[in-house]
Amino acid sequence: MSAVSSPRPLSLRALRESDLNAVMAIEVRGYPYPWTRGIFQDCLRAGYPALALEDDGLLMGYGVLSIAADEAHVLNVCVDPLCQSRGHGRFLLRALVKLARDHGAQRVFLEVRPSNTPAVALYHSEGFNEIGRRPRYYPARDGREDALVMAMELVDDDIQAMPPL
Repeated sequence: MSAVSSPRPLSLRALRESDLNAVMAIEVRGYPYPWTRGIFQDCLRAGYPALALEDDGLLMGYGVLSIAADEAHVLNVCVDPLCQSRGHGRFLLRALVKLARDHGAQRVFLEVRPSNTPAVALYHSEGFNEIGRRPRYYPARDGREDALVMAMELVDDDIQAMPPL
C-alpha cells in the first residue's frame, strides 16, 4: 500500500525587511511596473500591516494594508507568477481582509487594473464591488491605464460567509 502525503498547508506571518530581496524578485516577475524596494521599506517602517505567504519556508506572496480609522486599503497583494492559479491569491486576500477586520476596519478598498481580469474576477468573487475609477492611475506601455476602485463592506459573519476555496 502506498502512502499519499497530504500537501503542506500554506503559512502566513508578518512581512519583514529581511524578506525584501525575495519580495522584489516576485514583484519584478509579477508586475510590468513594480513597486520599488523603498516603497516596501517605507510601508514596513510606518507600521503598515503586511503579510508574507510561505510554502515550506519559501516566500510565494505578500500583501500590504493601510488602516486608518475604520477603513483599510489593500495597497499591494501579489502571488509569484510561478505559483498562481492554485488558490494562493484567494487565500492571501482573505487573510488581508481578516487582518483589516481584526484591526477594526468596517470596509476595505483596493485599486486594480481593468486589464488584470483574473484579479478583477477574484475580487468580485470575494465580495468586492466596483465603486469608481481613477483615470490614468497606472503607468502603461502606451501611456496610462485607469484603475478600478473596488470596496467591500465588512459586516457580521462576512469572513465566514466567503465562498469556499
